[in-house]
Amino acid sequence: MNVKRWAALIIAGVLLVFSLGINTVFAIFKSDFFGNFDSMVAGDNLEVMEEIKEDGNMDKRIAYLKVDGTIQDVGSSTLWQPVAYDHQFFLDQLDNILYDDTVQGIVLSVNTPGGGVKESAEIYKKLLKIKEERQIPIYVSMDSMAASGGYYISAPADKIFAQRDTITGSIGVIMQSINYQKLAEKVGFKYETFKSGAHKDMLSPMREVTPEERAMMQDMINESYEEFVDIVEEGRNMSEADVKKVADGRILSGTKALEAGLIDDIGDEEATVAALREDFGLEDAQLFEYSYDVGGLQSYVGMKIGSMFGPSAEEKMLMKIMTEYKAPKMMYLYGEY
Repeated sequence: MNVKRWAALIIAGVLLVFSLGINTVFAIFKSDFFGNFDSMVAGDNLEVMEEIKEDGNMDKRIAYLKVDGTIQDVGSSTLWQPVAYDHQFFLDQLDNILYDDTVQGIVLSVNTPGGGVKESAEIYKKLLKIKEERQIPIYVSMDSMAASGGYYISAPADKIFAQRDTITGSIGVIMQSINYQKLAEKVGFKYETFKSGAHKDMLSPMREVTPEERAMMQDMINESYEEFVDIVEEGRNMSEADVKKVADGRILSGTKALEAGLIDDIGDEEATVAALREDFGLEDAQLFEYSYDVGGLQSYVGMKIGSMFGPSAEEKMLMKIMTEYKAPKMMYLYGEY
């Protein structure tokens, strides 16, 4: 090992020890003086922080939440690798609201093409729990897209606002798999499959789906679809017939969604917040949002050490390809996945 390498290791070690010491002191200080200042989540010392968007009364507050990106649980953000949408972090935010009596309303900003059936249902159930146990209003502000699973999680809101050019709707379920059997035959590639039952390799990319399997999959899709329709019926106080007029997977603009009864008004995020304040006497309420904090100096040291000794971009991509396994699954999703 050359001199430069040794020097880099020594410097990194000193910085790491110094950082750990400083952050330990800060952690003790915060614990002693600020009690419930933060809660720790997501590992690697990522903290949940509260950032004030609009100052006001701290005894009655409005929580601003945002779902931005595909609704999938792909792991939590860390110092080394943040994720676009952190599902567990979002669920943690909902849990915080459930036990925070100062929160008197929620503005949920939705900008997503949807995502997993399971993840969408988890958000929906927690929002319902908040409404039932806390009895506080939830207003949704749809951004450029709130389709499929994005609409699913919006349905229980007391009011839904969208912009005229918002893409929403896409009420339905999709599941896809790839069949490259013929391509494999052309290049001389062949799977040897040993299975315990006739359907163990159902949706394998190396064989055709049988009529019996197709019927099985359609039954699963239909079951999830009917659940989606029920969610919209209950949330929007619509009849099943009215929901199914637009619940064929079609997308709608904000204007068309208003005509169909899927939203309540045309307006942006600012209009949504203003409406919630006016409707529930929260004009002087503080508006805040949750965010990550990575610990200042610790974050800096982490990035430096990661850049010196962490995997390269090419190595990260290779590890992702080697470790990521994608099986077909049901999605409340508009677009490709």
